[in-house]
Amino acid sequence: KIKKKIFLKKKKKKMPQQRFPKIEILSIQPHHIQFILSETDTSMANAIRRIMIAEVPTLAIDLVEYAENSSVLNDEYIAHRLGLLPIRYVPEGSMRGGDCHTAFLPHTECVCYDRCPRCSVEFELDVDFDKVNMTRPDQDRDLPLTVTSRDLISNNILVAPAHFLNEEEQDEAHDEGISIVKLGPGQNLKLKAIARMGISKEHAKWCPVAVATYRFWPIITINDEACQMLTMEQKQELVEACPDRILELDEITGNLVAVENAYEMATYTEDLKVAQDAMKKRPEDDDFVKVEPSTDRFVFSVETTGAMDAEEVLFSALRVLKDRMNYLAAEVEKLKD
Repeated sequence: KIKKKIFLKKKKKKMPQQRFPKIEILSIQPHHIQFILSETDTSMANAIRRIMIAEVPTLAIDLVEYAENSSVLNDEYIAHRLGLLPIRYVPEGSMRGGDCHTAFLPHTECVCYDRCPRCSVEFELDVDFDKVNMTRPDQDRDLPLTVTSRDLISNNILVAPAHFLNEEEQDEAHDEGISIVKLGPGQNLKLKAIARMGISKEHAKWCPVAVATYRFWPIITINDEACQMLTMEQKQELVEACPDRILELDEITGNLVAVENAYEMATYTEDLKVAQDAMKKRPEDDDFVKVEPSTDRFVFSVETTGAMDAEEVLFSALRVLKDRMNYLAAEVEKLKD
């Protein structure tokens, strides 16, 4: 008997449900960014959101050494306020608050005994009311002296407190920076503050964002054929029944249309559904308007504390996510061996 060997070409395996997420920027400012994440699901959206909140590394004051404190606030209270100051790292040759993970090491991973420029930044603060009061205008000498973030002197020219989010906030502020404590006659404050790199998972003072949230993109489907059976009064009633005002009447055709910024206002309430059901001749008739949340398109809104630019927070979060995936892939390969 002749045995025939048949060789079959191996087909390349395709990843099931392989996705290629995309990001579309809607608006961007130094302290705020709004973008659309599409062609993915809630697992990816929530992973990015949680990383921006808890795993993007920043600098924050972690240790305070007091030389003198005769203010009305005790040492622990002032240390807590100093810890919440956003510390901004600006890479050399840049104007934006960036990711500090390449410039500093976590304190626990540094080989130094106590601290060094590789793992920490020192700030000095020395304010004496009586000395400063001599240089103040006559009309201000009877007022308390506000010690602000401007009084913190850094030993690293690339690192400084973020005094304001933007120029508008700076113009409206009454102080020169973030208020720490007020001093009166005979009072002074002298200390040394040590800033270290960390993540918000360890303590909230390292959180780079004040707001990091997303909402589902609304899919608004208008049944034009069914709407032809409605009077103008009924169409207007549907417009007014929706509390988030995502519908309007076209001035030319009189048809129901979705407003341009419906994605910002859609809350998926039941009011529109109730109003439609009352207008139907039969309960089984199709809806005039359907508003459903998309399962693969999300609108993100991120506002920073000032420690980093909003765009840099997003880039850093994607870097952390990529590093985590690479680490997971490497560990899986080890299991195979």
